[in-house]
Amino acid sequence: MSWFLAALKKYATFAGRARRCEYWYFALFYLLTVIVAVVIDAVIGIPIFTVVTMLGLIIPSISVTVRRLHDTGRSGWWYWIVLVPMVGGIILLIFMLIDSAEGENDFGPNPKVATAP
Repeated sequence: MSWFLAALKKYATFAGRARRCEYWYFALFYLLTVIVAVVIDAVIGIPIFTVVTMLGLIIPSISVTVRRLHDTGRSGWWYWIVLVPMVGGIILLIFMLIDSAEGENDFGPNPKVATAP
């Protein structure tokens, strides 16, 4: 949960790097939040909570994805690869699974080294 909150604190920060755990925990809690909103909407019969949840979390989800791309040594513009039919999402998924680039890159220091005890 702390990784989700950390990503929310960097709501619209597209600079820097995000570790795999920050990205994937954000994705997990995003999914759980949307599922809860869908269930609430199914009970009340109006899809208002789902719409509000998804609109409220769209910018943080893009920013954490861009920072994750930075962590792998890629520009945030690679985010738009998802627009390529059928293969774009798969390519972006592979980028999200790749380990951090070693050492400092153009986007900042390695967050693994910076947060290591």
